[in-house]
Amino acid sequence: QVQLVESGGGLVQPGGSLRLSCAASGSIFRFNAMGWYRQAPGKQRELVATITSGGSTNYIDSVKGRFTISRDNANNTMYLQMNSLKPEDTAVYYCNAQRAYYLPYWGQGTQVTVSS
Repeated sequence: QVQLVESGGGLVQPGGSLRLSCAASGSIFRFNAMGWYRQAPGKQRELVATITSGGSTNYIDSVKGRFTISRDNANNTMYLQMNSLKPEDTAVYYCNAQRAYYLPYWGQGTQVTVSS
């Protein structure tokens, strides 16, 4: 059974930074792609960034240049470095992993609040 555990969320002022971590139980080599989603109150969950097993990355326009997704295969962990945070980045952030022929895996979420 795959488990994904997020950490690193919290309260930060506008312009600040946070680094989210997603620790997987077992090797992340199994996953074709991993990503971060977020869901703000009253809104649908949206994809923020993805990274493939080959290291290719993709971002939604609103976070390009501010967020960086990465993965540490040796430690079975994925990260999301978030800089220049804005109030509109406030949401619960979820880790996602995709593996061929399996349903997607999800973490439990970590709250990020950007407020002065």
